[in-house]
Amino acid sequence: MPRAFANIAFTPSVKAAQTRNGSREANAGFEVGDPEKAELGFIEQEFIAERDSFYQATVSENGWPYVQHRGGPRGFLKVLDKCTLGFAEFSGNRQYLSVGNLSVNEKVSLILMDYPNRRRLKIWGRVELVEESQAPKLMAQLEVATYRARIERACIIRVEAFDWNCPQHISPRYSEAEVEALLEPLQAQLRSLQEQSSAGSFVSSGASVSALGSGSLELVVSGVRQLTPRVRGFELRAADGGELPAIEAGSHLAVPVESGSGQVDRRHYSISSNPRRRDAWEIAVQLDREDGGAAFVHKHYRLGMRIRCEPPDNFFPLRKEQGPVVLIAGGIGITAIKSMALALEQSGRAFQLHYAGRSAQEMAYRDRLQYQFGKRLRLYASDRKQRIGPARIVAQAPPDTTFYLCGPSSLLSAFRAEFARQEVPADRWRVERFSPDRHVTNSAFEVSLVRSQQCLEVPADQTLLEVLEQAGISAPSNCRVGQCGSCRLNVLEGEPDHRDGWLTAEERASNRVILSCVSRARSKHLVLDL
Repeated sequence: MPRAFANIAFTPSVKAAQTRNGSREANAGFEVGDPEKAELGFIEQEFIAERDSFYQATVSENGWPYVQHRGGPRGFLKVLDKCTLGFAEFSGNRQYLSVGNLSVNEKVSLILMDYPNRRRLKIWGRVELVEESQAPKLMAQLEVATYRARIERACIIRVEAFDWNCPQHISPRYSEAEVEALLEPLQAQLRSLQEQSSAGSFVSSGASVSALGSGSLELVVSGVRQLTPRVRGFELRAADGGELPAIEAGSHLAVPVESGSGQVDRRHYSISSNPRRRDAWEIAVQLDREDGGAAFVHKHYRLGMRIRCEPPDNFFPLRKEQGPVVLIAGGIGITAIKSMALALEQSGRAFQLHYAGRSAQEMAYRDRLQYQFGKRLRLYASDRKQRIGPARIVAQAPPDTTFYLCGPSSLLSAFRAEFARQEVPADRWRVERFSPDRHVTNSAFEVSLVRSQQCLEVPADQTLLEVLEQAGISAPSNCRVGQCGSCRLNVLEGEPDHRDGWLTAEERASNRVILSCVSRARSKHLVLDL
């Protein structure tokens, strides 16, 4: 579909300049397809509502342009509908350069800046100036009650086109309020750290220790960012300041957490940063409840804290073939998928990214993905009645497409059903789960352990692995969501109910192995070589 901005901005002289400078072919794609209606989407509307200033360009009858800075309280530029903007003109130096220009040429161009996040939106439109006496209701709609500047008139802009600029050459700048908001979490962390007995230590059950965990890789928390109201990003660097181990897209890190009893356990989080980075990794942790591993990370992982982990594992790698790729993420599942998108972009491979979430506000990395991947990204916010469509996505993909999915079990189940319906081969799609499948009914079953000579009951609300651990049986495990194969056990009798994402089709059909962390039994009894 052609972009409306190209029809306005790509004049013959502009096209000639593109040709001379070797960018004509790259820009020609903006002009192919049916005419586009320039309607502001929810991302544009949300961006506009957050601005407290913009730059406005007009042209006088003598052909000279004039650029004016327009400022006011945040949100003074209002979206009246998908094609219309409006703002109240506050009294200024009374030169009326823009007003005079618009009286003879209604065309206007705006640039809206988000300096902290290095974003800018360009808007082209036609302006109607409305005096206060002509439309008092419109004035009331555009007035900002908390801003007492005198209003002279209303400026109504009919949007003809818009375009997002790349972040290149935008220097981050921050308002006083933004600086205070950025510093407040750090100030709170500093106050908390000052209360601890030694800098950089972790207080565990009342005792100060140098690092949490017992792995061979010591890391330090070097950054904390609030990505959404429930998701916090943690930057990790090597404690000795050196390079981190090389990783590939899809890798995850098992970080230490402490339970209520003081026992140190591990929680697995995908490394969401660029896999080529060797200076730092980032993990994103979603807080769903006030206890558990995620709550511990949110509460205790602070700047300067040291943790000890084992080097990252990867149970969800990108395959090496060069065919097209479709990436599908739901909620916090974007953490694994984001690193894949970055790796695919760097290798020049074709891909699409579909990202679904409860709301735009709840979608971690949304803005960054939007401006990095552009049309290759599709967003689906449930609160805006935007639903991801498995049937359409699968049907539109070329036959040699490989699908990678990470998200809640409801999303994965919907796509699995569609893969089966459209007969997509099992080797063309890969799934990573961040929790066991909860959309199934569990039944209790019994297991007999040949070597241990024990018979155990597995209740409906516990996994086989949990029952083995409670019985003191040595049972290896790692991911605990059926992805890594570490908890694989040999089955001597009975029929397993396979719920993992690791076993091959042949291994499933043989009924001779089971992953104890997620899988159960179809038969009432299993006999294990354990």
